[in-house]
Amino acid sequence: MINNEEVKLHMPLKKNIFLTGAPSSGKTSVIKKVISKLTLPAAGFYTEEERQGDRRVGFMMKTLDGKEGHLAHQDILSDFKIRRYGVSIHNIDSIAVPSIVPVENIVIILDEIGKMECFSDMFKEAALNALDSPNIIIGTITMGGHNFIQSVKNRDDIEITEVTLQNRDSLPELILSKLHVLTE
Repeated sequence: MINNEEVKLHMPLKKNIFLTGAPSSGKTSVIKKVISKLTLPAAGFYTEEERQGDRRVGFMMKTLDGKEGHLAHQDILSDFKIRRYGVSIHNIDSIAVPSIVPVENIVIILDEIGKMECFSDMFKEAALNALDSPNIIIGTITMGGHNFIQSVKNRDDIEITEVTLQNRDSLPELILSKLHVLTE
């Protein structure tokens, strides 16, 4: 019997491969496992929680070429806030945006298209440029979202898989298999 993941692998593949899921479902963990096993050149960024003890205090952006900075932090004063976190538009524009500029023959990691990142008009433009490029994009996108996020989800060239407890361990290999097929 063929399972759903095998069926997806044999369906026409879309070059924009995205994960979604509830907070702490493992989206970034899957992305980091894919990055660690990539044999293709890649650029982009991923996000990680910043913790002090058992308490989350913010979120860091880390590029594949070693740049990093706060996406949001409880101590950042900003006109843009999500719950108790002030969002750093400067860091989004100076760290995330340059990392997702399409360069020929690279895979772009885009973790994530979320509410915080979408406060930046530069980020939204850069994300669309990446999605519209011939580059393969591997990314994450928030479950909810309004206007811009919904327009990305409704694109014909994007495949979105929800990360669950049941599939998160198999997703890195599935994504790498799709990459292999897309680059043959």
